[in-house]
Amino acid sequence: MHELGIVNYVVKQVEKLAVENELTKVESVTLEFGEVSGVVPSYLVKYWDWYVKKEEHAGLLGESVLKYETLPAITWCDSCKGKYPTVQYGKTCPYCGSGETWLLTGQEMNIKEIVAE
Repeated sequence: MHELGIVNYVVKQVEKLAVENELTKVESVTLEFGEVSGVVPSYLVKYWDWYVKKEEHAGLLGESVLKYETLPAITWCDSCKGKYPTVQYGKTCPYCGSGETWLLTGQEMNIKEIVAE
């Protein structure tokens, strides 16, 4: 259940940016995260909806919507220098059968966009 911790962090970052940019109301926040990051989108949205309605956040974020985009997990093979979809093939390269691979993308999480007044 690290989704609650993620929501807490994102809310604090959005509130900090709101102060710096003199924003009065946030309409939406879009997150992007890798498909093997372990984030469960339904939990993220559920915790967001609960968390932003707490009194200390309600003025700025109370009506905001959390949106998300999933970034594909891509693995790199050091042996054949190829890229392939991680979820479909795992750690073994589908081109050459090597296990000398590493995750190129798919674990990251970013605040992509904040729509505000």
